[in-house]
Amino acid sequence: MNHRPVHPAIVSRVEPGSIAADLGFEPGDALLAINGDRPRDLIDYRFLCADEVLTLEVLGKDGQTYTLEIEKEADDDLGLEFTTALFDGLLQCNNRCPFCFIDQQPPGKRQSLYAKDDDYRLSFLYGSYLTLTNLTAPEWQRIARLRLSPLYVSVHATVASVRQRLLKNPRAGEILRQLAWFQEQRLQLHAQVVVCPGINDGQCLEQTLRDLASFYHPDWPTVLSVAVVPVGLTRFRPADDELVPVTPDDARTVLQQVQALQKHFQRQWGTPFVWLADEWFLIAGKPLPPAAHYQDYPQLSNGVGTIRLFLEEFAAHSQDLPTRLPTARHLSWVVGNAVGEAFQPLVARLNQIQNLHLDLYPLASDYWGQAMTVTGLLTGHDLIYHLQGKPLGDRLLLPSIMLKHDEAVFLDDLSLETVADALQVPIQVISGGAAGLIAACTSS
Repeated sequence: MNHRPVHPAIVSRVEPGSIAADLGFEPGDALLAINGDRPRDLIDYRFLCADEVLTLEVLGKDGQTYTLEIEKEADDDLGLEFTTALFDGLLQCNNRCPFCFIDQQPPGKRQSLYAKDDDYRLSFLYGSYLTLTNLTAPEWQRIARLRLSPLYVSVHATVASVRQRLLKNPRAGEILRQLAWFQEQRLQLHAQVVVCPGINDGQCLEQTLRDLASFYHPDWPTVLSVAVVPVGLTRFRPADDELVPVTPDDARTVLQQVQALQKHFQRQWGTPFVWLADEWFLIAGKPLPPAAHYQDYPQLSNGVGTIRLFLEEFAAHSQDLPTRLPTARHLSWVVGNAVGEAFQPLVARLNQIQNLHLDLYPLASDYWGQAMTVTGLLTGHDLIYHLQGKPLGDRLLLPSIMLKHDEAVFLDDLSLETVADALQVPIQVISGGAAGLIAACTSS
């Protein structure tokens, strides 16, 4: 039974021409109930809306309550979007992982940066990772009843004592029993392992990956894939966290260890099953695997194959590049220095276009104190620190992953406008991968 307070679902957007638009819904209206049930989250909303006859209780932004009757096809969407996917609030994390990025940030920034979610609903809806340590019996029952699969689980170690040490939570040692529950329920999950040198590497990593592989069966795998990711540290982390950065020697050791397992699983099942984040290859100074290695890219959100996929997409779209632009154009493109070397050939190819001059600025993060930085962690401070006074040309191209998804704000709370003013250059935010980059460089 759910005892968490359920708040009205506040409408943020109404799809033009939708059922909701025809009914007169507007942003700011609040959905209270569907057929007498109050949805606690977007999952409930979708489940309840699957009926063909709906009675909606709505609190209008004018303060009046309305009852609306609808007849529709079972799979027809109402066309409503909401300010949050969780109408009863976020399930908070109850762990104290020393490598948690939230605890490696300076104080005083926007509140959302410090929200520690460990919510199975966000895992199901958006692919965020959770640890399973905070679930009550009713939540486990709901996962089974609604068939919420696949989920995305941060495992880190299957050795109970090591996982308890990493998560600082005695419940963390239950992971193998929990994986067996998923198997019994015929529910599936993707797993990740963040490797912390000296804690869960070496023999512990070997056992963790083999334990996870025991839940893979070609006819019905419980664990669909595993991502192995190097721990990321910032200068703001606690002094007593017992963590050390991944060195090139560490990276080469992990590559050798995991690639041996990949070959074994590939022969046995036709899939590597375990996937190495791109950062391992960059830290070790080794070439990235070819595109065929990544199959259907099951662990992109963990940075597994993102560089290779970008390169492949660029190669596909580069067939249609123009030979010249009608007028001269000087642009600058910012990326994290982790991918700088890999992207240099793309810049060289774009600069073959007459009248286009593109400069690449691969940056390390002074803000986080990192020698190697992925693009999504670059901040407004980093852009100003590295680029002020540089010849940036007509426009500065920034990947959209550097900004908050619904606001033009960087991870350090500096706004896009503030950075543009400091650098004295117009900034264009680009999305859509390689196609977005090409369009930004070549479109008028």
